[in-house]
Amino acid sequence: MSTIRRQSILSSGIIYVGFALGALNTYLFTRNGGFTPTQYGLISIFGSIAYVMFTCANLGMQSYIFKFFPYYVDNLPRKKNDMISLSLLITTAGFILVVVGGLAFKNLVIRKYGAHSPELVQYYYWIFPFGFGFTIYTLLESYAWQLHKSVLTSYLREFQFRAFTTLLILLFLSRFLGSFDTFIKFYSFGYVIIALTLLAHLVTKKEIHFTLSISRVTRKFRKKILTLASLIWSGSLLHNLAAVYANIVIAAVMPKGLADAAIFTLAQYMTSIMQAPQRSIIAASLASLSKAWKDKDIAKINMVYHRSSINQLIFSTAIFLLIWMNFDDGFSVFHLQANYLDAKQVFLFLGINCIVDMGTGLNAQIIGTSTFWRFDFATGLILLSISLPLTYVLTKSMGITGPAIANLISFSTYNLIRFLFLFKRFGLQPFDKKTMLTLLVAAGTYIICILLFSTGHGLIWIILRSFVFIAIYLTATVGLQLSPDILPVWKTFKKRIGLKGEH
Repeated sequence: MSTIRRQSILSSGIIYVGFALGALNTYLFTRNGGFTPTQYGLISIFGSIAYVMFTCANLGMQSYIFKFFPYYVDNLPRKKNDMISLSLLITTAGFILVVVGGLAFKNLVIRKYGAHSPELVQYYYWIFPFGFGFTIYTLLESYAWQLHKSVLTSYLREFQFRAFTTLLILLFLSRFLGSFDTFIKFYSFGYVIIALTLLAHLVTKKEIHFTLSISRVTRKFRKKILTLASLIWSGSLLHNLAAVYANIVIAAVMPKGLADAAIFTLAQYMTSIMQAPQRSIIAASLASLSKAWKDKDIAKINMVYHRSSINQLIFSTAIFLLIWMNFDDGFSVFHLQANYLDAKQVFLFLGINCIVDMGTGLNAQIIGTSTFWRFDFATGLILLSISLPLTYVLTKSMGITGPAIANLISFSTYNLIRFLFLFKRFGLQPFDKKTMLTLLVAAGTYIICILLFSTGHGLIWIILRSFVFIAIYLTATVGLQLSPDILPVWKTFKKRIGLKGEH
């Protein structure tokens, strides 16, 4: 667990530095005198559509890597390992099919988005290089996770990509790029750049080798690989469509189209700050979970399940409450465009959904690295059957808050089903008395800060209430030892800053 803890901490640190840069980008996108909401909405919809492209194009190769990597490493020399060659070849072929489909259905896109989001139609072709870069990078990232390179991949995705975006923003605001048209065309190659960077690193370090020869491991497991790839791909396709469907629907049916999508995107970005530990924990845990299933080590799986739950719950509740208590002051202090205030209620429901998702631990990754592929597909089907119609109906009736409520309902149901499956099938469940204690500590700390600082407004009050919240919450978390990973981290921190009592 120490390896997972160390990589999670390092990755989380990089991710939060990246999020600080992302916060700067978001501020520049949404402040008065910067980009229009429509332009920011177009940038956000690029990401949503690229996610759908990857989901369709990878054809189950990501799950194939997660599940079968230990078998290839244990039974083949590196030069005869055909996993990455096979994965890249099949995924590239899958993306070619996506491009063909995208061209064939362009007229449908024009009909659905031409009225409310004409900018999406205008820059339609530029989504494809963005989606291709995202697809190849995500696949290489999955392979790099198995090589325990989650720190590097976190740097590339969370920092380098955002730094590239920051550069483009500054060039646009300084009029160096000349127009938004030039900005979006450069932006469309952002993921291509980091994909090439990661590929170059892995090749240079001889971590991957390309071969067109089919290995004996592939031949031995070919039927299982095909079964897993088809079922997990189908399940992830359903899950990922549900995850990004809200943005796509908002851009299609809301009166302001991309401008409304921009408001929803801002709330999503705030929620993504809560998810930083989840990203790093997933990246650091997948290799261990794959090996634990291979070795039938249920005790280790249970340990990862429990610790991922409590660690994520501690982070997510704290960050949610920090953002919520400073939401209004943040808008006035940083002079964001007034229409973005509508993101507050959206963030409320998305944030609660995030706490539920993170608090239930790595159930998706535990099931995804197991052999229960049919169950994974079935739960994805249930999620989609709830999420798609509910999102559409609530968007039409409630506006941009509707999709957030639909997400909370559908993904909570999805997590409940997976929790019950792991509990009944293996006796696995991530909760104990410290789960409830964490929620009580968070609620109590929030109430104290509201009672003390609710009347103050401005930057100083944001800093003051945030400092007091963090001080109380951190003291309680360490003192009550809410997580088994807290004390080792705290001891290491005290040792490195030279506090007495550590030898």
